[in-house]
Amino acid sequence: MLRKVMRRGDFAVLIENVKGYPGWRVVGNIFYNQEAVKLALGVERLEEVGERLVGFAWRAPPKTLAEKLRSVSKLFELGRYTPKRVSRAVFTDNVVEKPIVRKVVPAFRQYPREPAPYLTYPLVIVKHPDSGVYTMSVYRVMVRDDGLVLHWQLHKRGQAAYRAWVENGADEMPAAIAISTDPATLLAGAFPVPYPIDKYLFAGILRGSPLPIYRLDNGVEVPANAEVVIEGFVTRRLVEEGPFGDHWGYYDKPVRRFPLMRVERVYYRSEPIYYGTVVGLPALEDAVIGKAVERISLPILRTIMPEIVDINLPPYGLFQGIAIVSIRKMYPGHGKKVMLGLWGLGMLSLTKILVVVDHDVNVHDINQVLWAIAANVDPQRDVVIVPAAHTDELDPATPTPGYGSKLGIDATRKLPEEYGGREWPRLVEEDAGLDEDVLRALREIGLG
Repeated sequence: MLRKVMRRGDFAVLIENVKGYPGWRVVGNIFYNQEAVKLALGVERLEEVGERLVGFAWRAPPKTLAEKLRSVSKLFELGRYTPKRVSRAVFTDNVVEKPIVRKVVPAFRQYPREPAPYLTYPLVIVKHPDSGVYTMSVYRVMVRDDGLVLHWQLHKRGQAAYRAWVENGADEMPAAIAISTDPATLLAGAFPVPYPIDKYLFAGILRGSPLPIYRLDNGVEVPANAEVVIEGFVTRRLVEEGPFGDHWGYYDKPVRRFPLMRVERVYYRSEPIYYGTVVGLPALEDAVIGKAVERISLPILRTIMPEIVDINLPPYGLFQGIAIVSIRKMYPGHGKKVMLGLWGLGMLSLTKILVVVDHDVNVHDINQVLWAIAANVDPQRDVVIVPAAHTDELDPATPTPGYGSKLGIDATRKLPEEYGGREWPRLVEEDAGLDEDVLRALREIGLG
């Protein structure tokens, strides 16, 4: 039902009277379109969030007294978003010790070939053992009777923290899973925040207010406003996971194994709401979330690479599959420079196919992009293939998960240095005066 409703893209779903789970409700599709995301974040433009982040992180050194005072004011403003520890959390209303999670929490299967229920939008929370920086990220979690299987990929922050715990000689890593918090905190979990930025601080910036956090018995601090919290320890035991119907549209059955989380207890508030999303063939709720990440990230990308005008991660390009970026081209080879820069930047480094176009091409109009590729690309000059590169571990096209190749297409107009010393042809243009005459004539016969 969630899939069918999401394809209409106009409302969320609340399911009451969940069979086998008295008092529970299930909600889905809360991010049903971009307007819903803007409402959740309290902004008119999603780029405003990225601009807020840029304002904190990238500023010219203050010179005058007034600039110095404004700089101090900015630091105090950032302090207003730091997480706030509280002594009471709503999810402590009910506690189940040593539970079998599937008997307590209404996790569900998305597709018939999945071997077990999954938590599909869990906020998996761990702390790096050396820096103390919190990671709160969305990973799929398979629900087994003996624990939970955490599917964090090779390039994710959770995997890095787990590796550090193991390298430090720990037998187990304290962890928690929060389910169903406020929408801004949920989005923070899905956002590819680069380490070492603390996810709780980032959530506060998205919320516009500090995230209240509560300390569990295992030492992990979690969002105090969560409906459900699962507390436990990630063990060194690695087990098989999947198959799972993921966002590439295929069942994914990993060749490697993933760590098992031993569950100590489940907390949940009275009359709890379980939030579960569904993924699969596009476009579903993850497409809306991905576009929100795209818009929020744009001001940050422009700060790092000022030549960038716009970016499009098309929902049917599966986000890690295809990216289209427009630039203000200034010198020979500029298109390839942007490719290489983006392939070295955070989660954009997992992008398989990257297309670069000129600033006057609308990256969100696929027909304009296709025209630029058809008219501006000479394959031997403008196509770059990077072999033996790291890739999205879920990409079904690569024979070795996480290891494949990349394709770059420079669809910008070429400068003389790139065009054998010749000037690039001029674009055709309408005769402005004649155009107005034609429009006037059409209006006169009722066609204007």
